[in-house]
Amino acid sequence: MTDDSPLAGIMVVALEQAVSAPMCTRTLGDFGARVIKVENPQGGDFARHYDDVVGGLGAHFVWSNRGKESVAVNLKTDGGLAVLHQLLQHADVLVSNLAPGATAKLGLSPSDLETRHPDLIAVEIDGYGPGGPLSHRRAYDLLVQAESGACSVTGHPDAPAKPGPPVADVCSGLYAALSVLALLHARRPGRVAVSMFDTMTELMGYPLTYTLHSGVEQQPLGMSSPAVSPYGAYRTADGHSVVLGTTNDREWQRLARELLDRPDLADDERLRTNAGRVEHRALLDTQIGSWCAHHDLAHIQDRADAVGIGNARYNTPKEVLDHPHLRARGRWREIGTPSGRVPALLPPPVIAGYDPPMGAVPALGEHTDEVLAELGLTQGEIADLRARGVIG
Repeated sequence: MTDDSPLAGIMVVALEQAVSAPMCTRTLGDFGARVIKVENPQGGDFARHYDDVVGGLGAHFVWSNRGKESVAVNLKTDGGLAVLHQLLQHADVLVSNLAPGATAKLGLSPSDLETRHPDLIAVEIDGYGPGGPLSHRRAYDLLVQAESGACSVTGHPDAPAKPGPPVADVCSGLYAALSVLALLHARRPGRVAVSMFDTMTELMGYPLTYTLHSGVEQQPLGMSSPAVSPYGAYRTADGHSVVLGTTNDREWQRLARELLDRPDLADDERLRTNAGRVEHRALLDTQIGSWCAHHDLAHIQDRADAVGIGNARYNTPKEVLDHPHLRARGRWREIGTPSGRVPALLPPPVIAGYDPPMGAVPALGEHTDEVLAELGLTQGEIADLRARGVIG
């Protein structure tokens, strides 16, 4: 790890699986922390095997686990727990997202950690948080998105949908990483609990606030938004889709007069305010859709750029992989995996003078012997632990 890393010298131990905690620790690793991922010798993090498209590894796993060290330890054995506590003696941070009650069974409850590792920052990500009627439930991204109402505001009224990216997982992981950074900045230990349900109800802030004060449950509009109009995707003459949007009255006037060449729409009193445009959304979508259907995508985007109207091309994953904006800005790197080198995107933060480490995705247990040797165990002791099934 380079000395200029913002989190150089910080050691993170991870008891993690799936996406939320791995995204937290990968983010800390992107800032230069050393991340030691403690995995069950019998298969490890189950996200390793969601699919096998990356040379035998799951795409979720490769995405969220670069730059980590894998130590295979059976925590159901006394010897395995002893190894874990030795690691925690050297760690600054513990991040976990095990099943409900699992950390307490391992003797890693907040009170246990306060007693045994008082200087540790301990973060636990769970589904619903303690103290409520759902606290005992397992929680996956889809389940939490449904419970929080996110699926009801996505898709269409007769066809609700889960937002494609695992936003409950990812945002919970990012809130957890943010909490770690806050406590590291304060130079004090702490116990942090991040609930996926609390994260998603926070992300639902606009629809919840709207319904709270209006009594109205806004209906999902597919590619559009209940808050503003016009705002949506429209088919072009050459078979693509262009996304156009306005967020204020001045933009609407430019779109109507300068892009569509429709002063009649600009002067229509019904469409003067955003509230009126939302009410008459169908009229606007019909008029804009008709105009777009007579022009190619490139022409529409060139004209929209010229008059200052926000626009985008509707892309599929294959098109994003070869996106010219990613290429021009050098956003792709190669990282190692157990089956060879693969492309990976740089993390979003661009810090002047700092290059993220972009380390390899570890094989299960790849670093077990190395890390235990750092803890002071001899080769003979490591061999004995392996023979007793304590480590993999």
